[in-house]
Amino acid sequence: MLPLQRFKDFIHQHHLFSTSHKVLLAVSGGKDSVLMVHLFKQCGFHFDIIHCNFNLRGDESLRDENFVRMLGKINEVQVHVKQFETKVYATTNKLSTQMAARDLRYQWFEEVRVNGGYEVVALAQHQDDAIETVLLNLTRGTGISGLHGILPKRDQLVRPMLFLTRAEIDSLVEACSIEFVEDSSNSTLNYARNKIRHQVLPVLKELNPNLERTFEQNIQRFTETEMVLQQVVNSLRKDLLTIRNGAIHLNIEIIKRLHPQRLLLFELLKPYHFTEHLLEEVISGLEKQSGTSYSSDTHVAIIDREDLIITVIPEEAEEVISFIHHQDHEAEFLNQRILVEYSDVVHFERDSTKAFVDVKKLIYPLILRRRQVGDKFIPLGMKTFKKLSNFLIDEKVPVHEKNRVPILVNGNGEIIWVGGFRQDDRFKITGTTTHVGMFELVNIQPSP
Repeated sequence: MLPLQRFKDFIHQHHLFSTSHKVLLAVSGGKDSVLMVHLFKQCGFHFDIIHCNFNLRGDESLRDENFVRMLGKINEVQVHVKQFETKVYATTNKLSTQMAARDLRYQWFEEVRVNGGYEVVALAQHQDDAIETVLLNLTRGTGISGLHGILPKRDQLVRPMLFLTRAEIDSLVEACSIEFVEDSSNSTLNYARNKIRHQVLPVLKELNPNLERTFEQNIQRFTETEMVLQQVVNSLRKDLLTIRNGAIHLNIEIIKRLHPQRLLLFELLKPYHFTEHLLEEVISGLEKQSGTSYSSDTHVAIIDREDLIITVIPEEAEEVISFIHHQDHEAEFLNQRILVEYSDVVHFERDSTKAFVDVKKLIYPLILRRRQVGDKFIPLGMKTFKKLSNFLIDEKVPVHEKNRVPILVNGNGEIIWVGGFRQDDRFKITGTTTHVGMFELVNIQPSP
């Protein structure tokens, strides 16, 4: 007899889905996933099946696909099947075959789930899979989140079979004469997980015959410990992280006082994809000069005087350039707008967001661009040139904001105005000025 009540209780306890939801079952054709189909069917849940053919085992892959299609017909449910060129994808994206299959699988699962109106995708992982995952994570190195192994629910992926051990599944499949297909790759020792399954776990079970129960309790403790840690980290994140001009600021002196520093800083920076190795570099670089930066796949952390500043790495794009013609009254630059006015009334205001220039010195079209290597200008009130890079340092412009500063350039290449900071002395209003051009910098929205 199938453990239908235990199955329902586990789903209810972990809020995996409701009886009204339509669920997509990931079925390979092996014991675990086929048993999951039988449990869903006898419980009366609404479900369809999804199957990936990775074309990695020749005729065996095709056999599995045909078996799953037949299983769908018997249970009168729709079967979604897709064949993948996994080796090609792995080579193109420089991934291992396993990681390539994982990427392809979950990308397609989510696509079908959304388009088909399914609430969740159910995976047939069980207690032994959870133990293997914890051991594998420990072997490779892991934070506290790696100690709880596989969670019953993460986003739109649910694992309703985690209440069963592999031995229980074997017994149920045999007792109920459930047909399945065997994946020959499960017995090979070419994969790290299989080595743990076939060589490590049997020894551990000799030491502790109730290993599954012990790990179930340990995983629960690890999960609860992570919850406590996240409460602490969320409180720290609220108190310590500030957002200014779209960038995240964390005071360096506060970082130095964190205890335990490595653990808490790792958790604070984890949403920005900083690995433990990169974290070590950040910590050792806290005493380095301003401008030192460290990049994850998505973000860059910059040591900038008093703060560690974290910003999103912008997508590669062509150089931002805007032109201002004589008839134009505004121009856009990144998330900023330059307003342009002309007047016969000669006047001047001390406002860093505005520049007042002598129109007769302008050569159109004017150019708005980012800073460039070698830029120099004569800041208003000075008589000699100053490198733009040195000027921005003196003005304490954060490193991550320097490329957002609009540089207004005359048609002959001379800098007219460093937007938001200082105009060039060569274009200032004098006693002979008869026509004034006023340029005003306006933020359209906060920086990304």
